[in-house]
Amino acid sequence: MKRFLSLGCLMLGLPLLADDPKGPNYWVYFGTYTNGKNSKGIYRSEFNSTTGELSQPVLAAEVSNPSFLTIHPKATHLFAVGEGAGPKGAKGGGVYSFTLDTKTGELKAINTEDSIGSGPCHLTTDGKHVLVANYGGGSTTVIPIGEGGTLKPSSSFIQHKGSSINKSRQAGPHAHSVNLDRTGKYAYVADLGLDKILIYKYDGDKGTIIPNDPPYVEVKGGAGPRHFAFHPTRDLAFACGEMDSTLIAFKHDPKDGSLKIINTQSTLPDGKPVAGNSTAEVVVHPNGKFVYVSNRGHNSIASFSIDEKTGEVKHLGNQGEGVKVPRNFNIDPTGKWMIVANQTGNDAIVYKIDTQTGQLTPTKNRVEVGAPVCVKFVEKK
Repeated sequence: MKRFLSLGCLMLGLPLLADDPKGPNYWVYFGTYTNGKNSKGIYRSEFNSTTGELSQPVLAAEVSNPSFLTIHPKATHLFAVGEGAGPKGAKGGGVYSFTLDTKTGELKAINTEDSIGSGPCHLTTDGKHVLVANYGGGSTTVIPIGEGGTLKPSSSFIQHKGSSINKSRQAGPHAHSVNLDRTGKYAYVADLGLDKILIYKYDGDKGTIIPNDPPYVEVKGGAGPRHFAFHPTRDLAFACGEMDSTLIAFKHDPKDGSLKIINTQSTLPDGKPVAGNSTAEVVVHPNGKFVYVSNRGHNSIASFSIDEKTGEVKHLGNQGEGVKVPRNFNIDPTGKWMIVANQTGNDAIVYKIDTQTGQLTPTKNRVEVGAPVCVKFVEKK
């Protein structure tokens, strides 16, 4: 019966809904730098996961330098760092809280809290607290989330100490990202200045972090670990070396929180150095087969395969069409599309992802947005 019904629909020119399913639509939020004339804060677009179409961004919240965003697990709130934009009397920068309406995409400001450390650049949340990496001060902060999404004063703060081999960039600590593992019991902070991934035990009820045992894993001197990402289903993790243009694969033990380096690969073609290049973001594909890293200078997205047995990464190639200083990028939840934020290009572009090979194909979907440096997806209800 279904076969004849489909044939009848074709003859009548009616759509085959069962054979042509439409994917969900998403709100896309862009974090930006506002120290120029092109941006005033956080911007919002609508994304069609069936066609890959991205609408022209509109201003969602007028705030200063919201350079990184994170979404509440229930998509009820959005939190953002504000580099150099703390509340009056703040010792560090600011962390913003907003309500998020998944039907309209609207953001409404709640409050701003002190990050304690200077230069907050990255944050994540488990819904109970916001964890913040402070680049300028080289520290990690935990901020409780109160009733209605109100941020409260810090419940835990750790100042990093030490240095590494590059005296101009690693004379002191520079925390560049903070991530929680799937267990929610461990927090991982990539510190560019120390050449270490610091490991903390995290208490989600008390909002505290304390050094783990082991307290860190050390990477190659001068690598400058920047961003960090976990595999969606396996006990693997990945970090990009900002300073030496590398991707580092780790074995992750969820029982004791430890990390062990598996292998390291260059993010550049044939491993040949490119003057002035630095990596920025690392993202694992939802299917767990591929991982991607952005190159600023070479201006490309590097693609890697993940070995199913060993977890080793292998460089597959680079896609650079339309890319100009790609500070950040993200993959939509369907795994079919990538949106790349070009910081100095003042735009965002969409790539089609081949989920079997990992290959990126440019599309004509490009929108203007001033100094975009973060991309986050929220399903539209």
